[in-house]
Amino acid sequence: MKAVIDEKIPYLRDALENMGLEVLALPGALIKRENLLGADALFVRTRTRCDAALLAGTDVRFIGTATIGYDHIDSAYCCDNGIVWVNAAGCNAGAVLQYVQSVVYSWARDNGTDIKGLTLGIVGVGEIGSRVVAWARSAGMEVLANDPPKAAAGVQGLVSLAEIAEKSDIITFHPTLNTDGPYKSYHLADEAFFASLGRCRLLINASRGVVVDNNALLRAIEAGSVGCAAVDVWENEPDINISLLNKVYIATPHIAGYSAEGKMNATSMVLNAFAKYINYKGELPQLSLAAPKEPIVRTATMADALLSIYSPLEDSRMLRKAPADFENLRNNYELRREPSAYKIEISQEF
Repeated sequence: MKAVIDEKIPYLRDALENMGLEVLALPGALIKRENLLGADALFVRTRTRCDAALLAGTDVRFIGTATIGYDHIDSAYCCDNGIVWVNAAGCNAGAVLQYVQSVVYSWARDNGTDIKGLTLGIVGVGEIGSRVVAWARSAGMEVLANDPPKAAAGVQGLVSLAEIAEKSDIITFHPTLNTDGPYKSYHLADEAFFASLGRCRLLINASRGVVVDNNALLRAIEAGSVGCAAVDVWENEPDINISLLNKVYIATPHIAGYSAEGKMNATSMVLNAFAKYINYKGELPQLSLAAPKEPIVRTATMADALLSIYSPLEDSRMLRKAPADFENLRNNYELRREPSAYKIEISQEF
């Protein structure tokens, strides 16, 4: 069997070769139809559009995307043509939570603000959003959560997007991307949304770039409707809005989910799904990570600990310095470790 893989998916090539597959590793954006002739499986990230133009006439019958999102996969085409596809749902939820925490704590530190008592509005309470809810409550924040599909399914305690807009000091977006239909999230934050804001001091988008209308966000920041913003995902990546880049508080190159743990989880999930698909009887490698070089973090507060483990400010500085290097910064990002990799000791002595 033969597999074509995005060369930036860690740990995958060796694992597939150990399973006896022939592997062709390429940059995700450069995977072409001719590369797939004779290939049985394809492993991608978000930069490879899996549709008829790529897949027609090939032997590919399995696609694994080492990402939570799957809007780059034409699921209707795959279904009609007998192609099984899987994503890595929840693989980097811990990493995105870490990003949100660090953005919020960095903003609070820079503004001399205590987040306790502030209201956090969370749009989308799936695997990531639900973790943000739990953290925010434990940190003493008031939480408003919005998720129309879950509300329709009978989940209690959710509020409207209008209430989020009116009452939240901080708003963070984590919905599934739907470009149409009753739960459309494309440009969910549009001109009307920004016009309805009550007191939004910080807006975070680490979901999908098109969930937030970037031009509308720019105008809202300029008008003062949004105090400041942290943007990790952008419309038209990698050709991002430079005017918006220059106005936001934090700008990062789509790396909110880029932790070593998240990448390892994603690889493991798609690898196991593929093994099940081909009824592989051998033993799969058990992926693991070494301990960090400095595994103990001693600080006075949890905010200090989390920011010492990861601060988004350096990533933001790098993107502002060279926005044309968006893809390079993303593809060659040095994977950070999540807080769970450390022993955190909180003491007023530090």
